[in-house]
Amino acid sequence: MQRHVAHLVYAFDTGGMENGMVNLFNNMPYPDYRHTVIALTGFSDFRKRITAQQVDFRALNKKPGNDPGMFARLYSMLRELKPDILHTRNLAALEGQFVGALSGVGARVHGEHGRDNPADLNGKNWKYNFIRKTARHFVHEYICVSHDLKTWLHQSVGVTEMRIHQIYNGVDTKRFLPRNPNEPSGFPAGFATNDSFVIGTVGRMTPIKDHVTLIHAFSAIARIIPKARLLIVGDGSERKRCQQLSSDLGISDKVWFTGERNDVPGLMQSMDVFVLPSISEGISNTILEAMASGLPVIATRTGGNVELVEEGHTGLLTPVGDVHKLSLALIDFYNADDKRREFGKNARSLVESKFSLTSMAAAYSNVYEQVLQNNKQACAA
Repeated sequence: MQRHVAHLVYAFDTGGMENGMVNLFNNMPYPDYRHTVIALTGFSDFRKRITAQQVDFRALNKKPGNDPGMFARLYSMLRELKPDILHTRNLAALEGQFVGALSGVGARVHGEHGRDNPADLNGKNWKYNFIRKTARHFVHEYICVSHDLKTWLHQSVGVTEMRIHQIYNGVDTKRFLPRNPNEPSGFPAGFATNDSFVIGTVGRMTPIKDHVTLIHAFSAIARIIPKARLLIVGDGSERKRCQQLSSDLGISDKVWFTGERNDVPGLMQSMDVFVLPSISEGISNTILEAMASGLPVIATRTGGNVELVEEGHTGLLTPVGDVHKLSLALIDFYNADDKRREFGKNARSLVESKFSLTSMAAAYSNVYEQVLQNNKQACAA
């Protein structure tokens, strides 16, 4: 019997959560499951990365600010779709659990992928936690992407441990591969040469990703490492600010802002070191992709980063917002070619053994089957 899962998100755009959903849809067994994505606001062409099955996308076109009519539209949509499971994701979609219960969806799951609201980075905002604690009575099972989030759900939100399932994101190790020395770099003319030291990062350019700290750290080492280059892949609200900062620091000719790209695997293969300077993270898909690409990783010591980067084995961890420590880590890797290669090989081996897409999809299927079985038993009681 085919199971229909409705996934409720704030928006479906370029991002780590959305990337994880794409990987899930492309690897869950079909026709055992079919999926509908309901976006409170809207969705983008990022959905075209789903290739293994047809996924229905719908938008509730939420108005800015409070939009009580959105809940009525969601209720009508759920009554129309009659999904077997409602899977809400992150705080912005959590109130959909109340509507799901009211509309008769008998099996309900909530996923936590990380906290990127500046007012709630530590997950202790009283107003948001009031909503989370109220929603506990409507959510049947929880999925979180890191042990850090699992501990927070239990200790701060009060969810019993037996209802929390920690599932790491998987990574496509056939798409993300170590560098092929025979492949061209794809750099724009004059940006870098074969002996350049290329530092790279990939992600949405938003304040929470803290590209500013990376640019300052790069500026510091560029003075002593003329061959250093910085590759920033992604787009967002911080791009213009970061471009202006690069100009003010006199390093514009050494920094390439690519914007949003569809050739991320190839761009990662042109890097020597991957950096993720985020202020807060759940489980970073880009760290996993960099590791699959055979890159050593420098990441901030926050959230799920410490669960992915094995310090002294696959990469280095630095304090959030610490320009000096990040600069030292970059210099460390620049001065140690053998260390970079060793860490990169270790990183590739780790993702192959621990972060497969098959394992991720199977774990989600198990949670879905469990919540359906529990609902069946409750209805029979």
